[in-house]
Amino acid sequence: MRGMSSKALKGLARADLLESRAFLNGAWRDADDRLPVVDPATGETIAEVTSLPLDTVDEAVSAAVAAQRLWRDRLPIERGLLLREWASAMRRNAEDLAIIMTAEQGKPLAESHGEITYAAAFLDWFAAEGERAYGETIPSHLPSSRLSVQMQPLGVAAAVTPWNFPSAMITRKAGAALAAGCAMVVKPAPETPLSALALAKLAEQVGFPAGIFQVLTGEAAPLAHRLLAHSDIRAFSFTGSTEVGRLLLGQAAQTVKRASLELGGHAPFIVFDDAPLAATVAGCIAAKFATSGQDCLSANRIYVQRGAYPRFVSAFAEAAARLKVGHGLSEGVDIGPMTRASVAEKCRHQIAQAVAAGARIVAGGQDSPLGGNFVQPTVLADVTDAMTIAREETFGPVAAILPFDDEADVVARANATEMGLAAYVYTDDLRRAMRLTDRLEYGMVAVNTPKFTGAPIPFGGWKQSGLGREGSRHGLTEYLEAKYVCFGNLAA
Repeated sequence: MRGMSSKALKGLARADLLESRAFLNGAWRDADDRLPVVDPATGETIAEVTSLPLDTVDEAVSAAVAAQRLWRDRLPIERGLLLREWASAMRRNAEDLAIIMTAEQGKPLAESHGEITYAAAFLDWFAAEGERAYGETIPSHLPSSRLSVQMQPLGVAAAVTPWNFPSAMITRKAGAALAAGCAMVVKPAPETPLSALALAKLAEQVGFPAGIFQVLTGEAAPLAHRLLAHSDIRAFSFTGSTEVGRLLLGQAAQTVKRASLELGGHAPFIVFDDAPLAATVAGCIAAKFATSGQDCLSANRIYVQRGAYPRFVSAFAEAAARLKVGHGLSEGVDIGPMTRASVAEKCRHQIAQAVAAGARIVAGGQDSPLGGNFVQPTVLADVTDAMTIAREETFGPVAAILPFDDEADVVARANATEMGLAAYVYTDDLRRAMRLTDRLEYGMVAVNTPKFTGAPIPFGGWKQSGLGREGSRHGLTEYLEAKYVCFGNLAA
């Protein structure tokens, strides 16, 4: 595996997409300080990216403010045309973008290809949705008056994006902001800046005006805090942990910014006795192990009704054991490395704690022979609600299976968390499925399917899993303000 990422990066069809400089006000900016970007599979440094000094944040915000004054006055169809061209450029360069993503993030190449398709779809969706930012006319309660509501751009927005979906989380935010008429400043995760800079390269080449879309690279916390301190930043969007989200929300409150937060998940995957075994196991494998388990939608607590429990545990363990672990650029790999060493260590700790408390390892469990950031797909049976893995998000390829007795029991246990992002239900009983979609305290519920995301859906959570929604028409409104207008004295 040694040198695999660097060799692939040297073979890119478009070498210019491998950019290491920050993108400010339509220009590529270097600095004396640089941060390494590491292949998580090998530990090899594959690039060194500009680490901007803090005062460049002020420059970027000023440029965004100036650019937005012109951008907001463009017709929505004109803004949409550039978004569509950006999406087309992503699709034309999908192979290079996927290789860059796998090299820095670690996910299997097939999943990186899927993310590029997913990411481009947000640009197309919001290009059209921006043309439908309708206002309203209000029947007047005042004589000789006409009342209306206009939807106008909120202002300059900032996005702090995560390392697990380094392209899609940018386009889901920037697509909405730009379509609404707002400029966007992006601070990508320090682990995965190359994907963000490649998107900026394509945005520049399709003709976005200087200052409308900027990418700042460097130390995460100082840059994010400097952005949030600016009163000219009217909105911010963050995807990441609940702990960090709380801190950023507290700072944003000082200038009363609009906040869109997509935070931690702790998804229950609920299997009833009547669910068809083969389809349920396949769905659970997909929901648990996509992105090598490093996904806020990952099935974190797999609740199985006792009648189906033995058969499900056996079949699920067999399927998990067949998953191939390796470098994301290797053929046929299902599970790549953990992007962060701390994630791998958390997985190992949760396995050890669960086993010490009485859980059974029915697949995996041992350290991967590849070492480093690799974690063997592991299935734990007989997990209890008191174990750490049932109380904390795992964010890795470790599956916890818990038995349950009846519907009321599992609903109460599934809801007993501060998180409320996504939940999964597998049953052939339509009435039961309808009851659970009503009673589960989650922003998104998938019934008999592991796949439910996409540009048209309002992605977001309840409780401490976030605020606001991304995607769908609701995602556009995160970057719009309602302005009420009253015309009086209209009588002739």
